Amino acid sequence: MDEHDGPARTASRRRRAVVQALAAVLVALAAAALAWWRLGPVTRSTTWAEDGGIFLREQLAYGAGDTLLRPYAGYLHLVPRLLVDLAVHRPVEQYALTLSASACAVVGVVAASLFLLSRDVVRPWPFRLVLAAVPVVLPLAPVEISGNVANLHWYAMALVPWLFSYRARTWWGSGVVALLTLAATLTELQTVLFLPLLALAWWPARDLTGRRAAAGERDRLRALPVTVAAVLGGTLQVVAALTTERLSRPGDPSVGDVVRGYLLLPFGGLWDRDVAAVGAAVARHGWWVVLLPAAGIGVAVLAAVLVAGWRTRWTIVALVLGAAGVWTAALVANRSANGRWGSVTGAALAAIGPNRYAAAAGMLLLSAVVVAAAALAGDRWAPRHGGDPTGRRRRRTTRTGGAVHVLRVGLGWCLVALVVTTAVANAAPARTNRSDGPEWAPQVASSVGVCRADPAAVLEVRTAPWSAQVPCALVVRDR
Repeated sequence: MDEHDGPARTASRRRRAVVQALAAVLVALAAAALAWWRLGPVTRSTTWAEDGGIFLREQLAYGAGDTLLRPYAGYLHLVPRLLVDLAVHRPVEQYALTLSASACAVVGVVAASLFLLSRDVVRPWPFRLVLAAVPVVLPLAPVEISGNVANLHWYAMALVPWLFSYRARTWWGSGVVALLTLAATLTELQTVLFLPLLALAWWPARDLTGRRAAAGERDRLRALPVTVAAVLGGTLQVVAALTTERLSRPGDPSVGDVVRGYLLLPFGGLWDRDVAAVGAAVARHGWWVVLLPAAGIGVAVLAAVLVAGWRTRWTIVALVLGAAGVWTAALVANRSANGRWGSVTGAALAAIGPNRYAAAAGMLLLSAVVVAAAALAGDRWAPRHGGDPTGRRRRRTTRTGGAVHVLRVGLGWCLVALVVTTAVANAAPARTNRSDGPEWAPQVASSVGVCRADPAAVLEVRTAPWSAQVPCALVVRDR
């Protein structure tokens, strides 16, 4: 062996790490900017639900120290509480814009994390870019869950499968993943559903020939920080759920409600943000208009599971089951979430509207489709060294030629092309739950005179769909 092989290999790893870091920064900036643009000016200037309700009210009453781990609606909301605290310490006139911008920034971080964390599973880099874009380009995202902190917990759901299963190469990387894991698990209760994926983080790395990589054997302990963070965050969430009363009445969905609703909303919403149009098509032509595409996607995903490696296989299964689990749990836990889709017929199908539970399940399902597409397309676009923690050259295993191989690769690229096409078709800003306002800043600006006359007064600032009580002391604080 050449005496310079060791230093050369180390330098090569460092160059790859720098390139990956720069790529992740670009992905984060692009994703945050796209999420911001998709909202439109009125939506991003309007405060939504808990952002101007209980989160703001409790922050003003108790401060950050007593609210960060305060349960609400049966679970903890760490990241939203942090961002509300940040917004309160900025000019109050910019409160809505601050929350919209910070929520988009968090989505950018999620996108960059998906790009980096998925490299062991989604080896072709073009597919990793598409996977990273899923939280932003999901057609239903801007309607309710994007651009506000009250719904950031759904993005935590999309990220945790990758956090739990990631094999860290360095202790620094392990620490960062653990911090992200703690933030995600302390923001969404249902992240505990993905705890079994921690086994993938502990399992030793293997090279493409199936041999255990020596570095992977030595470094399995790097999974300890993320495991501790996941268990700690999950435990605190479970305790909060068991000791906090939920105001939402539990539902009693039928099998038809769950299955038909899933086809209409999470699945139909993957391809068209106007789910009422999907319902109208079903009313006119029958359920086959969603059943046939669903069967086709299901066959492609199943084919990917059969041909993929074991790590990819379990990731796809976890994402598919997670999408179904989130949707079903929403209907069981919240009576208001169930549109009784099992019994809705005719004109009522054309009147259905999108909801946040469909968007959350849709992110997981769309991620599974992208991972399946990458598994079918194979490793042709993968770097020769990038995925091997030992630095040894991986042997290319994709065989060229053969009708089955060509069909498999073609199916993979068709799947990802379908995702990209529908994302582009639904990318432009459209109607959201905040499109009619009321915008926050004009209301505050018009009340400056009132607050100067009576600094002890409290303003009633309208939000969507509620209102917020804003002390005049905040209004005159920076004036």
